[in-house]
Amino acid sequence: MADIERLVVGPLASNCYIFRSGHELAVIDPGGDAERILEKLREPGGKVRYVINTHGHIDHVAADQDIIAATGAELLIHQDDAVMLEEPDNNLSGLIGLSMEPISPSRRLADGDKIIVGHDVMKVLHTPGHTPGGVCLIGNGFAFTGDTLFLESIGRTDLPASSEQQMRASLDRLRAVLSKKTVIYPGHGESGLFSRALLVNPFLGDVWPA
Repeated sequence: MADIERLVVGPLASNCYIFRSGHELAVIDPGGDAERILEKLREPGGKVRYVINTHGHIDHVAADQDIIAATGAELLIHQDDAVMLEEPDNNLSGLIGLSMEPISPSRRLADGDKIIVGHDVMKVLHTPGHTPGGVCLIGNGFAFTGDTLFLESIGRTDLPASSEQQMRASLDRLRAVLSKKTVIYPGHGESGLFSRALLVNPFLGDVWPA
């Protein structure tokens, strides 16, 4: 069974996850504090296969370069958010006073792609709304939902390239795909069962006004 460890990183308290399955690891959304992340990666060892960005905003990608340089991992991001890595002016870094060098992903993800880490397979679900290339990573009993879905809220849709209409459609997709027993691991805040999100998150019901 996979082991999932959360680190809260960067100035916007983003969740970075270290996903371990067998002898392989993936780092999901390393948004800052690269040395803290690398220290955790060294503890039990194992091969870091991937750095995966659920979307391209700076608070989820800021430590990409450092993690890749130290581990040789491949960098994965959806094809519609790759521009935020290649042209960092697009990733909101200026708004919070951060900067990063341009970087090209090793693999551009598309809806339905599969990512294999150790004994686990994660399916890519394209969930635009917060960004054009936002994704959720759906595994066996768990889902990394990035800034598409938090336990009690959702990611902002008033940012450049965001779309409320797309966010509504993405949340509908998630409701159709996720089991109530799925544990969601969001981009900010605490993890929890999807059944709890259905109870406490107004954006998943009929409360969100049209």
